[in-house]
Amino acid sequence: MKITDLQNPVWKNFYSLTQIPRPSGHCDAVREFLLQYGRSLGLESERDEIGNVLIRKPASKGMEDRPGVILQAHMDMVPQKNSHIQFNFEKDPIRPYIDGDWVTAEDTTLGADDGMGVAVAMTILADDSLQHPALEAFFTVDEETGMYGAFDLKGGWLKGKYLLNLDSETEGELYVGCAGGVDGGFTFPYLKAPVEEGDKAFIITLKGLKGGHSGCDIHLQRGNANKLLFRFLKEAVAHYEARLACVQGGSLRNSIPREAVALLTVPEDKVGELKRLVDEFAITFKKEFDGVEDSISLTCEETEMPKHLLAEEVQDDLINAIVACPDGRLRMIDAMPDIVETSSNLAMVTTFEDRIEVLCLTRSSVESRKQEVMEAIGSVFSLAGAKVEFSGSYPGWKPNLKSELLQTMRSVYQRKFGTDPRIVTIHAGLECGIIGRNYPDMQMISYGPTILHPHTPDEKVLIASVDKFYDFTVEALKELK
Repeated sequence: MKITDLQNPVWKNFYSLTQIPRPSGHCDAVREFLLQYGRSLGLESERDEIGNVLIRKPASKGMEDRPGVILQAHMDMVPQKNSHIQFNFEKDPIRPYIDGDWVTAEDTTLGADDGMGVAVAMTILADDSLQHPALEAFFTVDEETGMYGAFDLKGGWLKGKYLLNLDSETEGELYVGCAGGVDGGFTFPYLKAPVEEGDKAFIITLKGLKGGHSGCDIHLQRGNANKLLFRFLKEAVAHYEARLACVQGGSLRNSIPREAVALLTVPEDKVGELKRLVDEFAITFKKEFDGVEDSISLTCEETEMPKHLLAEEVQDDLINAIVACPDGRLRMIDAMPDIVETSSNLAMVTTFEDRIEVLCLTRSSVESRKQEVMEAIGSVFSLAGAKVEFSGSYPGWKPNLKSELLQTMRSVYQRKFGTDPRIVTIHAGLECGIIGRNYPDMQMISYGPTILHPHTPDEKVLIASVDKFYDFTVEALKELK
């Protein structure tokens, strides 16, 4: 059975999206697809300077006097794949399939984040039998890499009073607030040193971690491949005369890194000790993450000698800074102890010809604590001699528990499904806070279907939750006044 055989028409639209490559930074094709989709329905469809798409649909008969509603989702997806497959996210379509009660993809991210939100909005636009006020389907670009579409949104373009952000990942929960965030970039110069005669070269690979969304999954305290690999490197350099040539770890700012690889050299008489150290750390990591990371592995494979090594003084500074860098969940919300308040994700370490770059994403629902962690991380890397830059700071979204929108959405959910929705905030970043800067009077809420393991190749969406997600949205549009 194919996903297009599922009864809800949302799935046909979602499948169409999976066939259009749309990783962050490459939204041209999906943008044109959405514009043509809106125009094929005879609806006003336009884009702004940054590349966001807006499709307007007039109110259904008898609903013209009601405030307008914005259905908002982002058009890009996170490109993550298992390392054993060849896949080009800029050219290749996603391969979705049904796995029991879920839809997932073959060895890549599925793109349900936020393809399901886009597909629901598309389905509502196409159905003229529905009752609704004036609608605006608003699709932003490059949410996953920096929320650039929301950042560059100009005031006055959107007309609606209510915004439904279709980008959350647990059905039955209504999100009314989120954390803010900031990117930290730290650059070390790649000063070259000659290789030592008689040394042997090895590739050290840490893989098999679950990774996950650095906002939604950071509380699970899964392993961070960069932090773990550099723990090993510190020991290898300090006691076994290892020298680092290059290192790569992680691939996205908002994904907990699943894999990291280093190329290093050791004297020939230290080879046996290095291999024993690899085995010891592999056992240690398995014990530390027992029940959390079942497939973690650390391996050592001999390889060709590199042309040069990283200068020892830069190598030591880099290793010490990454070992010392705060990472993971750092504080929970006192009044909501199951919700993370402040965290940081040491997301990427990348070696270039002339430099090594480290990227962290720090989040907090308390602006002063975000600043505190920024300063702590910046101090660590500054003391290590790195160039320190912070960018892309975005605000959190402050809950409004008395909004008309929340009261209506809660009431609709109770009547429709016979149970109360959970009213929560989320540690992940949502575009609501950024949009709210230019539209301070707009009332907003975020919700969605149940999606597990977003930002990883294990991403999957619960089929039954998509039906509820769509039905809830349709019902809410009837009731919003």
